[in-house]
Amino acid sequence: MSFARPPATPARRALFRAPVWLYRLGLGGILGDRFVLLTHRGRTTGEARQAVLEVVGGNDATGTVLVASGYGSRSQWFRNILREPRVLFQVGGRRRRGTATVLSPEESGQVLAHYAQRRPRTAMALVRGLGHEVDEGPESFERVGSDPENGVPIVRLAPDDPPPTSYPDLSAR
Repeated sequence: MSFARPPATPARRALFRAPVWLYRLGLGGILGDRFVLLTHRGRTTGEARQAVLEVVGGNDATGTVLVASGYGSRSQWFRNILREPRVLFQVGGRRRRGTATVLSPEESGQVLAHYAQRRPRTAMALVRGLGHEVDEGPESFERVGSDPENGVPIVRLAPDDPPPTSYPDLSAR
């Protein structure tokens, strides 16, 4: 089994970074709620870095977003959030300050399996494109997500201030 590597040539890196420029131009809304712009600190330089990641789950009520580190611990953004978990993230036009937390391997497996049930073709293409062997069953996605060595870890982006509820608070009555 061979695993995909992050883009190495300048042209491929530019292609992978194109969605960042959409957000910078104020056009992140066209990517909808399927992608998130993650702004994090470089672990060596301390400078702001950005990556656009696919949303694999979340909770609208809390504003929490779940993203997959397709290249596992080899991803620069993943290595950076391990050093400094305070992040900014934007889904569509909503920007939030929050904290990035890596889920346990078991939780990562469950999230990836659930994602595969909701978006089977996208999940299949993503995981196979990264060099993992999976079939269409959720068990194979759970196996890939829960592999602590070569798997696909999931990261929770939790906002410091959850979004306001759209209904009145009746607890004070």
